Amino acid sequence: MKQPKINTGNLTTRVTVLIAARNEEARIRYTIEDILAQDYPKQLIEIIIVDDHSTDRTSAIISSYANRGVKLLQLNEAQPLNSYKKKAIATAIGMSSGELMIATDADCRMGTQWLSSIVGYYEANQPVMISSPVAFFEEKTLFERMQTLEFSFLIGIGGAFIGNKRASTCNGANLAYRKDVFYEVGGFAGIDELASGDDELLLQKIAERYPGQIGFLNLREAIVYTHAKYTLKEFLQQRRRWASKSTKYKDKKVIAVALFMWLFNMTMLVNIALGFYDSWFFKLVLIQFAIKCLIEAVFLYLICSFFKRAGLLLLLLIVAPLHMLYLAYLGIMSNARKYYWKDRLVK
Repeated sequence: MKQPKINTGNLTTRVTVLIAARNEEARIRYTIEDILAQDYPKQLIEIIIVDDHSTDRTSAIISSYANRGVKLLQLNEAQPLNSYKKKAIATAIGMSSGELMIATDADCRMGTQWLSSIVGYYEANQPVMISSPVAFFEEKTLFERMQTLEFSFLIGIGGAFIGNKRASTCNGANLAYRKDVFYEVGGFAGIDELASGDDELLLQKIAERYPGQIGFLNLREAIVYTHAKYTLKEFLQQRRRWASKSTKYKDKKVIAVALFMWLFNMTMLVNIALGFYDSWFFKLVLIQFAIKCLIEAVFLYLICSFFKRAGLLLLLLIVAPLHMLYLAYLGIMSNARKYYWKDRLVK
């Protein structure tokens, strides 16, 4: 991959790190410590964490860092919402003093050069929004490693689309954008009826206003690390949430690509069923599967090499056939809008 242009001189941009947290007592301390350990000038960093009605010790842990400059906000709205996370982020932005908003999640880890690499890219290239890589780590089971491979593919797809001036996907665990641009596009207005979409739908709103001015930072120092889901139920709930945003995508070419991928995998499932009546369909499936694996293997080799996880490619022969069933499930269930997220039934 081509190395991005980075400003390595004196960085001057004031940044606000935004986190929306709900019941994250187990890991939020590590996230805060990682942010406080950044090599970026301390006087240029503002940290705002919004507690989204946590019922555990999340707010108490955040408060314990007040003497180190960490600001705690607590949601206290009168009416129930469908998108508490968007409300949390918008509230934090409204109180922020930074020029560049940098959003992450309360269960993430990052290296000491995370902020300086993002700001260095921002000052050198002047994008209005920056999507940076996210990776799973500390996997303990085969299921978690399989998720890491599939998630790496999604991150790579998002980066490739942005690199080709098409805004498709990004991840809110590692997303930066100018504060003035957030307000210029109306913030989350128009996309606030969905619980999710604080990342991809905002990306597409900004891309519509500023075509070609969004960057993907393919730099290892900019990687944010998080964990895969431990159970199949959690995994499917997460992916239903992600898929539910697709109906709001503005770029029809992106929708067309997603639809083509879904149809290609669906035809393989149909051909498998037809193969019990005519063996010719089994031969067709083998050709389709070979094409699918070849394309995905080449693409994933580049992505996994970037993440230094090339060994995960061995799992492709397991993941690829399961991927057909998984995509079929998502294509059907993404229209069933309600799902559980953070112990809430949302849509």
